[in-house]
Parts: sequence; structure tokens; C-alpha cells
Amino acid sequence: MTLTVEQNLRVFSYLYRVSRANRSEAIERAIGIANLADRRDTRVDKLSGGMRRRLLIARSLVHRPRLLLLDEPTVGLDPQVRQELWALIDALRAEGTTILMSTHYIEEAQRLADTVLIMSHGSAVAAGPPPELVAEHAGREAVEVYGSPAKLAEVEAAAAVAGLRTRRTGTSISVLGVEGADGRAPEGERRPTNLEDVFVLLTGEEIA
Repeated sequence: MTLTVEQNLRVFSYLYRVSRANRSEAIERAIGIANLADRRDTRVDKLSGGMRRRLLIARSLVHRPRLLLLDEPTVGLDPQVRQELWALIDALRAEGTTILMSTHYIEEAQRLADTVLIMSHGSAVAAGPPPELVAEHAGREAVEVYGSPAKLAEVEAAAAVAGLRTRRTGTSISVLGVEGADGRAPEGERRPTNLEDVFVLLTGEEIA
């Protein structure tokens, strides 16, 4: 027999030894946080992939954990469902839950994390709040230059002479930390730097 959402959460309330007096309240809280109230009587095998992911998180909340471990919770989800899970994670943070989460989505780390640990080949290469990591390693502004391989090589060489860091991205090169470069920055499209710039600089890996 396949359980409904509410029945599934009730089973986990037993497994987590939630007291009988608090059980119903704990289940309602988990359903509310995960935004599954309109699916409480739906069988789990009838849920969409995004709803199943929300149920997995709801199951881990019935005993009010102070620490929640999430292993790539949004991998494989479409952008809309990913945004919904981000809202759920924001709600948990607002409640004071500490969340330790792994992710390959740089935007997700920059959007959600108070502190980021960047890993490369199993080793930690940097840690800190995203804004501080970006400011330390990539500065505030970048110039994006597009052109032929020969032109990009010239830009890269000139940036090295000027003491500016660069990031190659296929048909373009990003020159980082150009604020206050006093005329040493090349002509190109200006943009704010971000955590992806830091990741690529420190690991040498491009984001797929």
C-alpha cells in the first residue's frame, strides 16, 4: 500500500520519536513549511518530482531538528520548482534552523548561503560569506571581452601585465577587479563579479 503525504509524515514522526502530545502539531508544521497542505491526502507515488523533493524535506522536519543536512536538494529540478525549494530553505533559515547543503549550482550557493565552502578534487580551497569571497578574489567589477582567439590572447597578456586576473570562457575573456584600474582595463561589457568567477579562478573548472 502506498501512503499519503500525511500518513508518510506520521510514520516518520514515530521513527523520530515525536511525543504523542506534539505529533499532530509537528506534522501540520512540516506540511505547512513544505507547502503541501493541498496534497496531504495525495498518495506519494502520485506526486510530481518537485513535490516529492518537498516531502523529503518535510519528513526531516517533523522532529524540529536544529541542524538539517541537504545533499543537492534541487538537482534535476526545473527552474520554477527550484525557486519554490529556495523559498522553503529561506523559511527554515528564518526559523533559525542551521542548514548544511551541498550544491553544484553556483547561483544557488550565492543566493542562499551565509557561508560558502568551495571544494576542488576533495579539498577545501576557500571559505567565507559569498560577498567577501567575491570581493577578495574577483573584485567588484569585470569587463567581458569577445573576439578571436588572437584578440583574447592579447587581452589576457595585457591584463597580466596590469596585474589583473582573467577568466577564459570559450569565445570571451573576463578581466576581473577592474574597478579603479585607472585606464588599464580593456574595452568591453562591464558587469558585476560573482561567485562563479571565484569558483573558476580557484578551481580552474568551468561551470557547465
